[in-house]
This record gives sequence, structure tokens and C-alpha cells, in this order.
Amino acid sequence: MHDHAHHDDDDLTGHGYGTLDHPLIRRLEVEMGWPRLANLSDLAEYLGRPGVHCLFVPGDPVRNLETADAAVILPELHMTFQRAFDCALVDDPIEAKVREGNNVLKTPAFIFFRDGEMIGAIPKVRDWDDYLIRIQQILARKAA
Repeated sequence: MHDHAHHDDDDLTGHGYGTLDHPLIRRLEVEMGWPRLANLSDLAEYLGRPGVHCLFVPGDPVRNLETADAAVILPELHMTFQRAFDCALVDDPIEAKVREGNNVLKTPAFIFFRDGEMIGAIPKVRDWDDYLIRIQQILARKAA
């Protein structure tokens, strides 16, 4: 009988249950078509495109129950703001670099960019009205 339980060392082999394998996060990639950014060159290419981009930095869905909530909230925000920004998923290999490089240490986080420059971030899960206010403010900002 094979043991299907999660083992921490499974993640080191790439065969374990990674962050983006969570069903609600996976849905964003599979159903919504959001890109998964797994290396710094993909990240740079994505952020170099015209428009406003939101990086979803999920964190660990096993240890942080807010991650699943954020995976449900972001598509709703995307529609509410009539696709004023596009979205991508930050994969495990570059998550720490993205968080630290943008001084966003809490997850889950939505980090917004325009013209390759960060224009704002919303760490942790918030009230809906707080998201609406913060995203309006972020979208009104110009890149430095």
C-alpha cells in the first residue's frame, strides 16, 4: 500500500504538493489562463509588457489559510476593476526574491507594477472595501 500523505522532503524533488498545486490557485492558471512565473527572466518579461500587472504571491496554502481566500478574491477584483490590470502567479522558486525585492514580506500578497516599477502592494487578506480603496489608489499612481 502506497502512502499518499504529504512529506516535506517531497517538495525538494519537485513531486510534492507545491504552493501552486493547491486547487484554488491551480484554477487561476488552468481556467483563467494566468501565467505562472517560475524564474526571474519570465518575471522580467512579464513586468516589461505594457499595462498594469498584479503579481499574486500566494505563500504556503498549507500553513496560511488566507492563501486560498486570496485565490478566490483576486479574480473577483480583476473583474470588478474591469481588467484594468492583468494577473500572474509567482511560483515557489522566485517567491522569496519577489517578496524581499519589493519589501512585501507578508503573504498572500498582491503586488502591482506599471512599466516594470512597483506601484503598490496589498499583503494579507483584507475587507472587500479596503481592497477597492487601495486598488483605486494604486491604479492612480504613476511609476517612479
